[in-house]
Amino acid sequence: MATATELRPRRSCLYMPGANTRALEKAKTLPADMLILDLEDAVSPEAKAEARNAVLDAVSERAYGAREVVIRINGLETEWGRDDLAMVVAAEPDGVLVPKVTSGAEICEIDRTLTEAGAFTTMGLWAMIEMPLAILNVQGIAAASAATRLTGFVMGTNDIAKELNAVPTPDRCAFQAALGLSLLAARAYGLVAIDGVYNDVENAAGLKAECEQGRTLGFDGKTLIHPAQLATANQVFSPDAEAVAHSRAVIDAFAQPENQGKGVIKVGGKMTELLHLEQARKLVAIHDAIVRTSSGHGA
Repeated sequence: MATATELRPRRSCLYMPGANTRALEKAKTLPADMLILDLEDAVSPEAKAEARNAVLDAVSERAYGAREVVIRINGLETEWGRDDLAMVVAAEPDGVLVPKVTSGAEICEIDRTLTEAGAFTTMGLWAMIEMPLAILNVQGIAAASAATRLTGFVMGTNDIAKELNAVPTPDRCAFQAALGLSLLAARAYGLVAIDGVYNDVENAAGLKAECEQGRTLGFDGKTLIHPAQLATANQVFSPDAEAVAHSRAVIDAFAQPENQGKGVIKVGGKMTELLHLEQARKLVAIHDAIVRTSSGHGA
């Protein structure tokens, strides 16, 4: 079954090349909520086996602290995919990220393969949403979470741009349909949704604007390609102090004896419904989780 309901921060999800042992070591000190140790796009064909062994060694050390560790494998249809998956089961990371998923049936097959190989039921399964067929089938992919360990979607906007022959622009108008449909499917089935990467590493203002757009749309966090991008993603996707204080006030107000059983009350001069209470509890839980995991980053 899916583990997406676990409330933990995924503000910053940093890709680290599996073939670069120095990068794998450096990741132990970085303030990333999630590390995606990559065996796919960041690794050349001749280095696949070496990268697989390096990632196995790195993850087996259990030295990444509170960071969520996910391994992106090569597709099962490739010559490396099955060996990658066997390594993932042996390494026991928090999750596995599968590229170029296009159907719910694929999710079920991957989940079954993980189970048959002995993977823990708590290991998350993440799907890259990066192919046109994935966008057309995104509800069916999300629905597979009912019978599998599917945890969330990671948007592959670079591949979407390539497949659509789209021109990336600051407003990302070419990606709005893909982003919106994927978010709708993720939320309908209780999944996590992580935004795509921002390629211009030196453009801090552009990164912040794109993070803010992703946060506005509803994404839980953003995938990143360089440690210099971590601080911006962490800041943008964190609840601000005012929102946290108001959420605590909402929770406290509904807990008062005189408000028991009420569906609508006034908090800070604003009419507040039970749906706002649910939102407040989630926001505070995420804030508290950020505090806990940040203290465990060891940076």
